[in-house]
Amino acid sequence: MSAPSSTPAAPLLTTPLNALHTELGARMVPFAGYSMPVQYPAGLMAEHVHTRTAAGLFDVSHMGQLKLIGADAAAAFETLMPVDVIDLPVGKQRYGLLLTDEGTIIDDLMFFNQGVVDGEPTLFVIVNGACKAGDMAHIQARIGRRCKVVPMPDHALLALQGPQAATALARLAPGVEKLVFMTGGAFSIAGCDCFVTRSGYTGEDGFEISVPAEQAEALAHALLAQPEVKPIGLGARNSLRLEAGLCLYGNDIDTTTTPPEAALNWAIQKVRRTGGARAGGFPGADKVLAQIDNPATLPRKRVGLVALERVPVREHTELQSPDGQKIGEVTSGLLGPTVNEPVAMGYVTPAFAAVGTRVNAMVRGKAVPMEVRAMPFVPANYYRG
Repeated sequence: MSAPSSTPAAPLLTTPLNALHTELGARMVPFAGYSMPVQYPAGLMAEHVHTRTAAGLFDVSHMGQLKLIGADAAAAFETLMPVDVIDLPVGKQRYGLLLTDEGTIIDDLMFFNQGVVDGEPTLFVIVNGACKAGDMAHIQARIGRRCKVVPMPDHALLALQGPQAATALARLAPGVEKLVFMTGGAFSIAGCDCFVTRSGYTGEDGFEISVPAEQAEALAHALLAQPEVKPIGLGARNSLRLEAGLCLYGNDIDTTTTPPEAALNWAIQKVRRTGGARAGGFPGADKVLAQIDNPATLPRKRVGLVALERVPVREHTELQSPDGQKIGEVTSGLLGPTVNEPVAMGYVTPAFAAVGTRVNAMVRGKAVPMEVRAMPFVPANYYRG
């Protein structure tokens, strides 16, 4: 055991909406170095259901925003990830994975081709809050000589999610309803200068809105004034993304997991795979491509799990085969409010990864039977036109 540190903990950062969260009665918790709302007085269950049925507003301003600027930005950024950056059309967004030289995941992120802005090709990138300082340093060190890496700490990020999100937002920004999933553009919303993408991390239709920090509270008030919209905290964001089968960085993926182990092959376009026109050329390419080409060599695989008894199975719970051998671990788990049964995701050895396979989760010394299920647990509701 290490000696107690005499260094005081760093004070928590706050988002531009901190005063609004307090005004709305949020319960605040530390998250990614920030004081963030975990839930509001209505509670996690009500917030989860409201997002699934109407529209929820999330403060995700702790996340990192940056721009990569210059004629070589796309080609440079592609050297850091196993995804197709160069061919991403203007006005489109894509999911990406920053990799270590060993082919494991530094972070997952979203990037958007804004086309030519102020005379220069520009990519807009959003990274996870807990990773943003490291991500930006990594990007700067690896490609900073090929393009300008411009952090955006003066911007907030809001997510409006749910089947009525488009109705609510279009009232304030006519035309935004014409966007389809993973597209975006610049909009004025209630007098605020916003960049909007039709995306999010709940499995529902919705939007992510980047806005100058000084305009964030006005934007949030305008959105919350819409009858469909209520504030939603991190607790419901977590239960929504788990039901949607979406990874949480630090739980379900990290620098010990490769994309094929994490069942993220879908995020790697053919052009970057073996036989593709730009195959390889990213960190850890030999290992990642070998795992894609020979899935039998995977040491483990991320799967969806449902408990067959009404017992929530939490992260770090050991998974065993029916004969008592350790085969893996749960990385996220809770009672899914929409599906009304305990759902989880975790890693198991390939012999136990097929849908329908039975395994046991060891909860306080008791074996809780679980079954491998296909994800998402709740079908995605993205708007594709």
